[in-house]
Amino acid sequence: MAETMLALGLMSGTSLDGIDAALIETDGDEIAQPVAFVSEAYTDEDRAVLRSAAARALTLDRPAPDPEIDAAAGRLTDLHIAAVRRLLEQADLPCSGVGVIGFHGQTVAHRPDRGWTWQIGDGARMAAALGITVVDDFRSADVGAGGQGAPLLPVYHRAMTAELPRPLAVLNLGGVGNLTWIGEGEDIVAFDTGPANAPIDDWVLAHTGERFDKGGRIAGAGQPDEVLLTQMLSHPFFDIAPPKSLDRADFTSDRVQGLSVENGAATLTAFAARSVARGLAHVPTLPKQMLVAGGGRHNPVLMSMLADACGLPVDPIDLLGRNGDATEAEGFAYMAARTLRGLPISFPGTTGAPHPLEGGRINRP
Repeated sequence: MAETMLALGLMSGTSLDGIDAALIETDGDEIAQPVAFVSEAYTDEDRAVLRSAAARALTLDRPAPDPEIDAAAGRLTDLHIAAVRRLLEQADLPCSGVGVIGFHGQTVAHRPDRGWTWQIGDGARMAAALGITVVDDFRSADVGAGGQGAPLLPVYHRAMTAELPRPLAVLNLGGVGNLTWIGEGEDIVAFDTGPANAPIDDWVLAHTGERFDKGGRIAGAGQPDEVLLTQMLSHPFFDIAPPKSLDRADFTSDRVQGLSVENGAATLTAFAARSVARGLAHVPTLPKQMLVAGGGRHNPVLMSMLADACGLPVDPIDLLGRNGDATEAEGFAYMAARTLRGLPISFPGTTGAPHPLEGGRINRP
């Protein structure tokens, strides 16, 4: 068994809530024990800068130097460096005690159909500032080999649930939903299920000024439009067999324009839940349980709709004694350790890679 190290992971998701920073002890294989976690919310100005950079990225044919996006990348990197310092201060740990940082960066565009994906953030700058080896650019090698570049967390989901009965599903509800199915032989099937929080957040922000539907209060006061839901679920994406992945902008709140605020939120919430249920048609056998990580698990209306739509036990991953807000950041810490060990992070059953692939770019201080 390989020696363990302290690995630190950083995640900023498409919901643009803020930065999650997690510290784990791991060997990059069988061991992954949480140590510490902090979450740093973005300011409204930070979110505006990142939203604008993402909108700009979608106008370009492929990643390229761009003053607006480059400025956003610099700002993002500095915010992440500050989050690392706060986490290490909380853990009472010097930089020299950390073996590696997994820095996901911010996805501003994801276009595997065009052969590219774009996560901004400067790993070399972070490594120089902190004196810690940083792994970034986790997705490009997979996309370059013909994979989807997402989802990447399944290998971590398998490690963190090693003691649980199979088959098992782990669902992450961020801006986009992604599902990991783990079979009795430890086989993995994983894919993006469809939109999750992103269209709901955008709808609520546009109509109320709030960043998200806290506690599902708005959706809970409305009724899903069943006719509209049927139309939305006829999108060809749902019939495509995995592997498959989405950009945050692939599904929007436009389809519910004209509904009341409450009914629009209810319809988008039901759409997220039923998208997951549609996804279960693509796994080999129904899981015995679905564990949910990410911000969407805090929405009781969404969780109830999920259980109804999927017809199986749906529980927050926190029941394992884990922090469901930390799962993605922990996953990138784990994958950074795998990268240092030369172990694969993506697989034919998760991204459609032609074979198990290593990934990530190593930046040494």
